[in-house]
Amino acid sequence: MKRLKNTINSKVIKLLLLVSLILGLSFQNEPDAFKNSQIKYKNVKTAYANKWENLQKLLKEKGIENKNFEIHLRSFKSEKQLEIWCRNKGDAKFVLLKTMDICASSGGLGPKRKEGDGQVPEGFYEVSWFNPMSDYHLGLKINYPNASDRINATGRPGGDIMIHGNCVTIGCIPLQDSPIEELYVLCVEAKNKKNDVGVSIFPCRLTKQNLDVLSKSPNAEKIKFWTTLKTAYDYFETNKTLPKIKVNKNGDYEVGS
Repeated sequence: MKRLKNTINSKVIKLLLLVSLILGLSFQNEPDAFKNSQIKYKNVKTAYANKWENLQKLLKEKGIENKNFEIHLRSFKSEKQLEIWCRNKGDAKFVLLKTMDICASSGGLGPKRKEGDGQVPEGFYEVSWFNPMSDYHLGLKINYPNASDRINATGRPGGDIMIHGNCVTIGCIPLQDSPIEELYVLCVEAKNKKNDVGVSIFPCRLTKQNLDVLSKSPNAEKIKFWTTLKTAYDYFETNKTLPKIKVNKNGDYEVGS
C-alpha cells in the first residue's frame, strides 16, 4: 500500500512538473512571469506578505540589489543547518545572507543510494521544481537523483527529495514554516530572473578536524566520497563561489577551478 501511494505521489509530481514546464514556456517572455505564476497560490502570497519587506532590508544590508540576484544553498546534516548565500547577478562572490535550522532529520551520514533508505542525499544539486501547494506548507524539489546518484545507486534510487516546511521528514530537508516562507520567497525571486538555485549537501562542515573524524569510518567508499566533497567545500570557503563540478563515468565528482 505504501509503495502504491508513493507511486501515485510520484506520478502526480511528474504531472505537475510537466504542467509547470508548459506554463513556463508559455509565459517565459513576460516580465515577472514565474513570480506571478507562484504568487497566485495562497501560501506563496502569504509568504510574500509576511517576509518580503524584511528580506529586502536584509538584502540591502548585505549589499544585494533585489532586482536580480542568485541564490546558493549549503546544507550540513550533522550540524542541522542550512545556509543561504546570495550575490548580485554578475558578481564574483556570494555573501552569507542567513543560516536556518533544519528541524528534523532521518538516516545517517553518507549519500543516498536507494529508494526507501531514509537517507538525505549528499552532493551537488539544483532546485528543479517549486511546489506552492505542498502538504508541508511550501516545497522546493532538488534534482535528486543526479548523474552521480544514478551511477552509484544500489537499487532504484528513489526521488522526490524536497526542502519543505512542517518539520517532518523521511529523507528530505525540513524547516519550520516561517523559515521556509523566507527561503521560498528568495528562491522565487532568483528563479523569476531565470537564475538557477544551487544546493550543496554535506555530511557536516568539512573542516580538516571533521574529515579526520569521518575518515575513521570503516566504509572506504564513503571516505573517498567525502574527500571529494571536501575539495568543493574548501574551494567555496576560500573563493565564495562554486568550482566547476563534473561527474565522470564511474559516478565520481570531479572538482575543478
